[in-house]
Amino acid sequence: MAKENKDNIMVFFDFDNTITTTDVIDDMLARFSKDDEWKALEERWQREEIGSRECLKGQIEGIRIDKDKLDEYLSTISIDPYFKRLLKLFKSRGIPALIVSDNFDYMVRSVLKSNDITDIEVYCNRTDLSGDKLNPSFPYANKKCGDCANCKKTHLLAKKRDGVSTVYIGDGRSDVCASRVSDVVFAKDYLKELFKKEGRPHIAIDSLKDVYEHYVRRL
Repeated sequence: MAKENKDNIMVFFDFDNTITTTDVIDDMLARFSKDDEWKALEERWQREEIGSRECLKGQIEGIRIDKDKLDEYLSTISIDPYFKRLLKLFKSRGIPALIVSDNFDYMVRSVLKSNDITDIEVYCNRTDLSGDKLNPSFPYANKKCGDCANCKKTHLLAKKRDGVSTVYIGDGRSDVCASRVSDVVFAKDYLKELFKKEGRPHIAIDSLKDVYEHYVRRL
């Protein structure tokens, strides 16, 4: 891990189970899938037989929920209470913060809006609603790789500038590639265990409170 330049940093947040207190997609699949095919796709993804794009495409297409019920559900999603504190802290110091997510625009923006967060850059997958079906698309997939639905590493490298320390905050498999090219990594759950196993430098966290306490003393 490179030494952090505290005077010039850029922060990248994962969304599910990092900003939110639950994995929204996993919860939606369990609640609203028309059958158990999503579980078979999940198992194939866990065995690395398919990438997250193929997995998510099949899973999202198997969900059955209309707009009213989806909106009602999304209004119940909680976010980490320290997320808004972090945004306020970073904004006061002129530090850019972005969200990079394997979730979908409708879900991500709905949850943010319900928490009065409307002024943050978001890079995620997309979905259109048609009746009770969701039609996913993946504008940020890396064709050269084909694994991730949304190539978070691409966003990070595209935004990185000389002299800027990139800070990544995440928890899961979709965060691995971006984390490996970040200067500072705050890791929880799967990402924390993987980096520990690989001997990669990281800051272990349980929630965004840990990130806030790290920076409120340093910025």
